[in-house]
Amino acid sequence: MTIIDQALPQRQVDLADPFLLIASLASRGADRGLLDEAMPYALKASRTREDLPADLCDRLRKLVLDHVARPDVPPLLPADPKWRRIIDFATGVAVPDEYVDMLMEESALWPRRLYQPELSPAIRTGTPHVAIIGAGLSGIGVAVYLKKAGIPFTIYEKNDGPGGTWYDNRYPGCGVDTSSHIYSYSFALNARWQRYFSKQPELLTYIEQCIDRFELGPHIRFGSAVSSARYDAASHRWRLVVANGSGEAIPEDADVVVSALGQLNVPSVPDIKGLDNFTGDVVHTARWRPDLAVEGKRVAIIGSGASAVQLGPTIAPSVSSLTIFQRSPQWLSSRPLYHQPVKEGDGWAYSHVPDYLKWYRLTLFWQFGDRLYPALMMQAGPEGFRPSPQNDGLRELFTSYIRDKLADRPDLLAKSLPDYPPMAKRIPIDFGWYDMLKRDNVELVDKGVDHVETDALVAADGTRHRVDLIVLATGFKATRMLHNVPIGGRDGLDLETAWSGDDPHAYLGLTVPGFPNFFVMYGPNTNLGHGGSVIFQIECQARYIASAINHLALSKSSEIEVRREVCDAYNLELDELLTRTVWSAPGVNNWFKNSRGRIATNSPWRLVDYWQRTRTFEPSDYLFA
Repeated sequence: MTIIDQALPQRQVDLADPFLLIASLASRGADRGLLDEAMPYALKASRTREDLPADLCDRLRKLVLDHVARPDVPPLLPADPKWRRIIDFATGVAVPDEYVDMLMEESALWPRRLYQPELSPAIRTGTPHVAIIGAGLSGIGVAVYLKKAGIPFTIYEKNDGPGGTWYDNRYPGCGVDTSSHIYSYSFALNARWQRYFSKQPELLTYIEQCIDRFELGPHIRFGSAVSSARYDAASHRWRLVVANGSGEAIPEDADVVVSALGQLNVPSVPDIKGLDNFTGDVVHTARWRPDLAVEGKRVAIIGSGASAVQLGPTIAPSVSSLTIFQRSPQWLSSRPLYHQPVKEGDGWAYSHVPDYLKWYRLTLFWQFGDRLYPALMMQAGPEGFRPSPQNDGLRELFTSYIRDKLADRPDLLAKSLPDYPPMAKRIPIDFGWYDMLKRDNVELVDKGVDHVETDALVAADGTRHRVDLIVLATGFKATRMLHNVPIGGRDGLDLETAWSGDDPHAYLGLTVPGFPNFFVMYGPNTNLGHGGSVIFQIECQARYIASAINHLALSKSSEIEVRREVCDAYNLELDELLTRTVWSAPGVNNWFKNSRGRIATNSPWRLVDYWQRTRTFEPSDYLFA
């Protein structure tokens, strides 16, 4: 090796996070005492490389380079008590015991197990065949778990390619507001993310790579939209009608159906008087056309939520004018790494240092997981429930941020400070929103749209805004889950009727009484509102579903159905807890609520609680036939 060859990895080591490097060495038993030596520095409230003694950094560099040259050194055994100390070292805090197993699984330092015996070849011949509706993150996730368990399946996808949300949403600036390194499966960590918060094209590529890696392609039928699914009690099978690309209605059968359509797949189009008469283009962010040009146009965005926060700053420099119609202001968080490509040292360490990526993932999951839960829950007081001190702290932090960004624009500040508690609505990351508002070609209208004319929008105060293009950043029909795919259960019971339209209930958000052999992913009350990653939820659900179907096969039964009393008791507990969240605070209007004011989309549980509830399948919760 030349001097130049030696210098490159030395530089990369010096640019990587030293605490994650030490944790990575320790998890392979190769830290040579550095873990204990550096522990006092690791537990500091704010820690940096500069905190560490120079001689310690020198020894660390040598150990890492030696370790990289021997990547086959096995990790510590799961029973080794040293794991506990490494977790505290990596996170910088004494992590409660109840989180240890979850963090180790979520980081992939320990594998996620099914907690059910794998099906033997003899049993597999009679294993139920599963129809999965949707090839987005949920559908791909459950397919991997089913394949691991030896359960046959077919994925029906209406689009010509995979991705679900990341196939449909292609508007300028579209991306994830969860760190890429936890917005990925634990069984498919990606050491090659280009950004800490990835954009739509890279996310779609990741999904395609997962399909190739786990050889799911032969199981997927693209251009195949399931138009209905009805349960045949006599045969214990589901009868599906699948529309292919030619419009033909093809009957298909399955023993089990898993809906992987999720909550955010049907755009919500507001009922605005005159919208149909507009002579320019009207487009929803989730249906952005690749040929749609915005350059030099007068553009209006209706809505100021997550998609608007990404779209607006992206197109503002290139449009003639941008008018944003805001129903209510939103809290935005600031993440220093949001706009950044992955740093040189991190990128090298993710690929070359065993376990470095896993420890980074673990620290992210801890930092942006249940630590934020207390801010979600309200506290009882003499006048009823009110936001917690932790929520008040967030309010002070976010308010200070907005005031700093708009210090020179009191007119915008008055329109931009929310009057509801943080976390009562989704909190997007600031994509340059406040800087965009200060541009000369941008106007923020907080009066709402009264009606639309052929070439203009008229605000509630009567002001007329001429535009060429209207963008609907108005979200989705989140509470109307599965209403676009008729699902018929036992005795002709229709799911839309069972759920009273927009009031869905399910046990664990996964399964519904009266609908045997049917599971829902990212279903009722499973959306995360305080932290973590939706893919964490997907894997919790996928493992549970695979375990349930596994048990169905092992028991040689034909039918599995959750007991109604089990589902009802679960939802009573869930609804009681929901009333104590800031989502239910008086006067708060959000997309989590249905027409009755009930929170139908979000989960009130801590991440560790839902993980525990879905970790093992309990047969006594179900009826078998």
